[in-house]
Amino acid sequence: MREATISRQTAETQIEVTVRLDGSGSYDNRTGVGFFDHMLDQLARHSLIDLTVRATGDLHIDDHHTVEDTGIAIGQALAQALGDKRGIRRYGSFHLAMDDALIRAALDLSGRPFLVWDVPFPTAKIGNFDTELVREFFQALSTHAGMTLNVARLTGLNSHHIAEAAFKAVARALREAVEPDPRMAGVLPSTKGAL
Repeated sequence: MREATISRQTAETQIEVTVRLDGSGSYDNRTGVGFFDHMLDQLARHSLIDLTVRATGDLHIDDHHTVEDTGIAIGQALAQALGDKRGIRRYGSFHLAMDDALIRAALDLSGRPFLVWDVPFPTAKIGNFDTELVREFFQALSTHAGMTLNVARLTGLNSHHIAEAAFKAVARALREAVEPDPRMAGVLPSTKGAL
């Protein structure tokens, strides 16, 4: 089974994450940040990666540490569950439409973390949630998963739709990238000999 559990404890947050790559998209995410939990649920459901998150953090300050550290832990769990990456498709991309929003996501499980983020939001908040934290999450995720990730907003008027479309687009790209490739069973998807 391609799965992993990561526990991360700092002075600011205590987080436990479990991922199962060959799942059905089941989820049970509790971070104390309602909108963020909703986004993590979308990430799981549309990637078909089972995801459980338990996080407590210094929400009396703001949501930043909880969101960023959850991204770190999920990224580490993905990297551990992928192992040496033999037999995976490695690349994934998806265009996702949600009402007014159209998001393009493309990624490479290259072991070389890099984020290109071109997703402007028309508002600074979605309810009480800071929209800038969407980028912070994906920065942490891409860094700790060893993922090159490129996300762009092609259209969008509503911040909630833009954020949700971004999570869903990345989820669908991730679903493609982690899937076993029957034509590459046991083969590393690289000419370098390592990822």
